[in-house]
Amino acid sequence: MSFLGTIQVVPELPDEIKRLKDIANNLYFSWNPEARQLFRTIDRDLWQNVNHNPVKFLREVQQKKLEKYAEDPEYLSLFKKVIVEFDKYMNPKETWYSKNFPDLKDKLIAYFSAEFGLHESLPIYAGGLGVLAGDHLKSCSDLGIPVVGVSLFYHQTYFTQQVDAQGKQVAIYTSQNPEELPLDPILRDDGNPVIIDIMVGNQSVKARIWKAQIGRVDAYLLDTNISENTAEARTITARLYGGDQEMRISQEIVLGMGGVIALQTVGLKPVAWHMNEGHSVFLALERIKNLVVTEKLKFHEALEAVKATTIFTTHTPVPAGNDAFPLHIKDKYFQRYWEELNISRHEFIELGSQIQPEGYEIFNLTILSLKLSRFRNGVSKLHGEISRNMWSTVWQDIPAEEVPIGSITNGVHVLTWVVYKMRKLFDEHLGIEWRQKLDDAQFWKGIYEIPDEALWKAKLEVKEKMLSHLRERLAVQYRRNKVGILQLGRLEGMLNPNILTIGFARRFATYKRGNLILRDPERLKRILNDRDKPVQIIFAGKAHPKDHGGQAIITDIYHRSQEDGFRGKIFYIEGYDMHLGRDLTAGVDLWLNNPRRPREASGTSGEKASLNGGINLSVLDGWWCEGYNGKNGWAFGDREDYQNLEELDSWDSDAVYDILENDIVPLYYDRDKNEISHGWIQVMKNSLVSILPSLNSTRMVKEYVNQMYLPAVKNYKHFFDKQYVIAKELAQWIDRVQNHWVKVKVKVSKDTLSNNSIILKYKQPLKLNCEVFLGELKPEEVKVQIYLVEDNNDFGKEKRFAEKRFELVEMEKKKNINGSRYLYEATFIPSESGNYQFTIRVLPYHKDQSSLVETGLVHWLNNAS
Repeated sequence: MSFLGTIQVVPELPDEIKRLKDIANNLYFSWNPEARQLFRTIDRDLWQNVNHNPVKFLREVQQKKLEKYAEDPEYLSLFKKVIVEFDKYMNPKETWYSKNFPDLKDKLIAYFSAEFGLHESLPIYAGGLGVLAGDHLKSCSDLGIPVVGVSLFYHQTYFTQQVDAQGKQVAIYTSQNPEELPLDPILRDDGNPVIIDIMVGNQSVKARIWKAQIGRVDAYLLDTNISENTAEARTITARLYGGDQEMRISQEIVLGMGGVIALQTVGLKPVAWHMNEGHSVFLALERIKNLVVTEKLKFHEALEAVKATTIFTTHTPVPAGNDAFPLHIKDKYFQRYWEELNISRHEFIELGSQIQPEGYEIFNLTILSLKLSRFRNGVSKLHGEISRNMWSTVWQDIPAEEVPIGSITNGVHVLTWVVYKMRKLFDEHLGIEWRQKLDDAQFWKGIYEIPDEALWKAKLEVKEKMLSHLRERLAVQYRRNKVGILQLGRLEGMLNPNILTIGFARRFATYKRGNLILRDPERLKRILNDRDKPVQIIFAGKAHPKDHGGQAIITDIYHRSQEDGFRGKIFYIEGYDMHLGRDLTAGVDLWLNNPRRPREASGTSGEKASLNGGINLSVLDGWWCEGYNGKNGWAFGDREDYQNLEELDSWDSDAVYDILENDIVPLYYDRDKNEISHGWIQVMKNSLVSILPSLNSTRMVKEYVNQMYLPAVKNYKHFFDKQYVIAKELAQWIDRVQNHWVKVKVKVSKDTLSNNSIILKYKQPLKLNCEVFLGELKPEEVKVQIYLVEDNNDFGKEKRFAEKRFELVEMEKKKNINGSRYLYEATFIPSESGNYQFTIRVLPYHKDQSSLVETGLVHWLNNAS
């Protein structure tokens, strides 16, 4: 039979429930289970088949089902409750931000990210970076922070993962129709799409704009897959992190430069700009160009204005993870740019120049981001230290501990990641106000008052829901791979909720060591198959299609899961996404994390597990360095003096086995007559109390506001006046200082320090003086300091990733000796006993600098002639 064509009959919402469309078109539903219940109740199977996408659901649901529930009193009661809460949320009388910063509530902040992980129904994310960005926007919405998001719309999903019968990852790319997603098109007055033009090298690329609503926050997504473009240009927004280097730089130009153009086109004027990773750094170049072209500023004047209002967050603690390009690609895509701005190729390349160990030069986007921003941070305290060391060459003569990169530790959006059963438990025992107390540590001590029986019961119910979901996924996987009826039949008896369940789910990069726990298979078999205290392990996660090492780990785990002794005890679940991630982090008893330290910048999956009563067993890396307190989980891997990776992996795997055998398994199975482990519950409570209020995105975003956004907004007022006076003055001053800095000298007389080894009693003062020759500079243009740093002979082994403690003492100008030569003096007292080294230095000073070390210029006593 042949058909003439296809017809889709789109249902019409009955008046009684017409506002289901409002809920469907706002990702508010992604962190409100009762909003999602409105759709699930109407047709549970369809809700699952459309991957929890309410827009597609409303296009495909049967009209008769809508009409049935439009007359159902119980359903209408829930519907009205959700709508009232939604309207209350969207139109608040006051928010945290408007209450604390009423004069700034209209000062918009732009947040750029290559991916946003908002919900599985909008698959424009690959992993942790995107999910973190999504949680960031959600918390900005909750707190009323005036933020707008910018990203790309990828018309193919990142990829859907399948694992075949040989355990190999299969990447499936599925095209997605934006009209079936929770997105709105940006249209002109005549109803046609708004189209913007972006110069990508010498090619004009056009993009349309989609808008996602995330509660009270909007995010604009650029899409080049339109008929006005060439076939090549249409593929720029085809896949996240796909293609070669030229595709990558094209995507980043569309994101950064195109994102600025898009915001201008829709009439938005941000005063501060946040770059989430270096993918979006070209936004700063576009802003500089705008100031040069429209305001007639010189390039370096515009650069200072843009820097003053730009925030940069780095997420990558290893050099290879930072985007960099050979110079010929930069020439191809940016020659037009530097010619238009009347700067030389050298001046442009110098902004991102990095010399490789082999001697050749590349253009590094992280270096560019650091040089085009004034506010910079890593995503955990340890990562901040790592970043200061990694990028110290940008401020070459500045000690690593003073490199101007701070840290704000990642957190997660509590209302997205706490599952329904745990919410109800909190409601019952803490009151519904817990939603407004997310970063109130004192309030969350109320967790200790929850009866052990209630917490154990809730966790067991969450676990059973997770295991049911896993069985469904495994059944699909087994049927497709034709593993046999016998294996399918065994599924019902597998994944027992009464067994200690370990979860490991994340991106399968090799440094995360997904198969570390399998290093000693016989020892692991004994642990998993203990007759009285059995254990089961759930693995999930994707490897990048080009990461063959990560894919090999997946294959290894899958093969092991089919071996005698591991079958029915180890499971690999395909298709990792936010839905599976929510269920796994909520349901498992123990969350395993074992990257090679210090390569996990932060990590957040363990934080999500903690919110739901899960307990962490983790390497002391990323957020766990701050989260672990000795009573809220288990830690290992703080040794840094290993000789090779094989030795490190051996130590760490032995530590995992030892902790499981001696601490975790015995504690979990130490049950009372009601089969409840009170010792385990105590650790659960310790984990919830210590982690939930301190490692959530409410706390995180408030720190961004206070440390980054407010200073950047303040800078906007100063640097973007009508005449750009401060930007011009600062650029001229930097040029002047750079030209004359070579003449600056500092020295001490021979009799000032007759002995360079000084012994002081505690609290005894020391007086020092020096002579400084400033050449063409004035005393008010410099600061002279005593630099005192701890001298620890062991530094570099166990403390390889800790920073030395240092103190700075300002020296006072006492007199002009003659001409440009001045005498400086200071008396100081070291704040603590110990061994120190000290010297004297001179740094340039301007009141509008962000920090004394910002220029990277310094003259040290020990290297001044």
